[in-house]
Amino acid sequence: MLREIRPAILVLALLTAITGLAYPLAMTGIAGVIFPTQAQGSLIEKDGKVIGSALIGQEFKDDKYFHGRPSATVAPDPNDSSKTVSAPYNAANSGGSNLGPTSKALADRLKDDVEKLKAENPSAPVPVDLVTTSGSGLDPDISPEAALFQVPRVAKARGMSDDAVRQLVTENTKGRFAGVLGEPRVNVLALNLALDGAGAK
Repeated sequence: MLREIRPAILVLALLTAITGLAYPLAMTGIAGVIFPTQAQGSLIEKDGKVIGSALIGQEFKDDKYFHGRPSATVAPDPNDSSKTVSAPYNAANSGGSNLGPTSKALADRLKDDVEKLKAENPSAPVPVDLVTTSGSGLDPDISPEAALFQVPRVAKARGMSDDAVRQLVTENTKGRFAGVLGEPRVNVLALNLALDGAGAK
């Protein structure tokens, strides 16, 4: 019996060492050399301080900033651990709301959000990504249409011209990968940093 168990234990130990230790360490080392920024989390710094990541959205509430997609992520309620509270862009609890098209709670939230956005910019249709959450709840990007929709509010709050803010949106719009894959997008944090930079000038 020991003759049959010994090879199985050796193979288990060998595969654990290769796939559980050697391979991950090698891939981490290679990634750190080839893609150093991405391997460290695509962190964004301002004045020497890390203020976020290009891969994880943040909540911006002030009218002078562009807002990202709604986030359905939650965190444990500090007062009752059996409950949760809303915690937008909580990277420790990535996920969607799991509310479906027949959900009254979802329909009510969408209706309220659309009405608020229509009041903000009645002359344009409300882009769908400004009222719907992503599957992860962490999406850092919005569509160019969603960014352009917010231009009048941001320009008014900052005392800038619509054209100047629109130009910043254009400059911060990334196209499809290789001109084919994905959709054009705007990273909200990068756009807001560019906006702050333009305001400082």
